[in-house]
Amino acid sequence: MRQTFRNCRLIGRRFRLAHVQFGSEIIEVATFRAGQDADVSENHQTDEGMLLRDNVYGTIEQDALRRDFTVNALYYNISDFSIIDYAGGVEDLGEGLLRLLGDPETRYREDPVRMLRAVRFAAKLGFRLAPGTESPIPVLASLLADVPSARLFEEVLKLFLGGTAVACFEKLRQYGLFAELFPDTDASLARLEHEFPLTLVLKGLENTDNRIHEDKPVTPAFLFAVLLWEPVRLRAAQLQAEGEAPYQAVQRAGGEVVARQVQRIALPRRFSTPMQEIWGLQSRFLQTRGKRPQRLLTHPRFRAAYDFLLLRAQSGEADPELASWWTAFQDGNVEAPAPTEPGSAGRRSRRGGRRRRRKPAVAEGE
Repeated sequence: MRQTFRNCRLIGRRFRLAHVQFGSEIIEVATFRAGQDADVSENHQTDEGMLLRDNVYGTIEQDALRRDFTVNALYYNISDFSIIDYAGGVEDLGEGLLRLLGDPETRYREDPVRMLRAVRFAAKLGFRLAPGTESPIPVLASLLADVPSARLFEEVLKLFLGGTAVACFEKLRQYGLFAELFPDTDASLARLEHEFPLTLVLKGLENTDNRIHEDKPVTPAFLFAVLLWEPVRLRAAQLQAEGEAPYQAVQRAGGEVVARQVQRIALPRRFSTPMQEIWGLQSRFLQTRGKRPQRLLTHPRFRAAYDFLLLRAQSGEADPELASWWTAFQDGNVEAPAPTEPGSAGRRSRRGGRRRRRKPAVAEGE
C-alpha cells in the first residue's frame, strides 16, 4: 500500500489498516488476511482464544473464509461489476440469515465483539441468527470482560445510536450480553417497581431512535443518563434514607455508579460530566417557588434535564403535574399553579413566621 500510495499512513496494532488521503477525505483500506491456521511465529492469542494480532496477509479466498459472517464475505469485482461469493453469503442474504463462518465458539473467542455485531446486524437488518451462531452467545457472553473498555464504548454507540436502540436492547438482554455491558443497570431492572424502571429505559431508547430517524441530534451523555439512572436512583434513595440531602445523594450515587461502570465501558469525561448534571438537576425541578425556576431555566443543561424529567413522568416515576408545570412555565405561562413542593406544607418563612412591626406614621417634614 505504501508503494502504491505515497500519501498512505499505516495505523493499528492488532489489525493493521491503511489510511489513504484524497483531499479532505480518508479512504480506509484493509488488505487481504490469511486464515488463523497460517504459519505464525509468535503467540497471537490469549488463553481464552482472543486474537492479539491479525496481520498475516493472504489471498482473497483466504480473506473471505476468515471474515465473521457469510453476508460480510462478499466481494465486488470492479472490472466486470460482478459479486464474488466464497461462502454462500448471497443465499444467506436472500434468506435474511446471519451465519458465522467457521466454528462459532472459536470465532467468538477470537473476538468477543462479534457477539455484539451479531445483535446489531440482526436488529438493524431484521435478520435472524442461524442456530449455530445463536446458541453459543449466552454461554460466552462473559468473554466481553476481556475486551478493552474503550472499544466497548464505541460498540455501544453503534448499538444504541444507529436507529434500532430498542431492538438492540431487547436482544442484548435476551442473550445475556446487556448484563456484561451494564451490570448495575441489569441488576436493578431485575427488581422492577411497578414496571417504571424498564419503561423509562425503553422510552429513552425509543426517543433516541425517533430523533435519529428525524435527523435530530443525539448525545451519548443523554443515552448513558437513561441507561444508568435506575442504579443511581436506587442508591440515592438509600443515601437519603440515611439522612443525606437529595442533591448530594444523587451526586454521590452517580459518582459511585459511574466509577463502577467505566470498568466495563469507558465513558469520556465530556459525556460523563453532563450526564451527572442531568441527574443532579432532577431534584431542582421540585423547586417551583420564587426565583428558583427562572434560575434553573438558564442552566446550560436545562433542556436535557427537562427532557429527562419528561421521560421519568411518562414512565410513572416523576409527578406528571410537575412535568406539565415546567412545560407551561417554559411557554411563558407563569400563572400556571405551581405544584406543592415537598415539605412545604406548614413551612414557616425565613423570618420564622413573625409578623413584621410597622413603623409609626411620620408627618411630612418631620
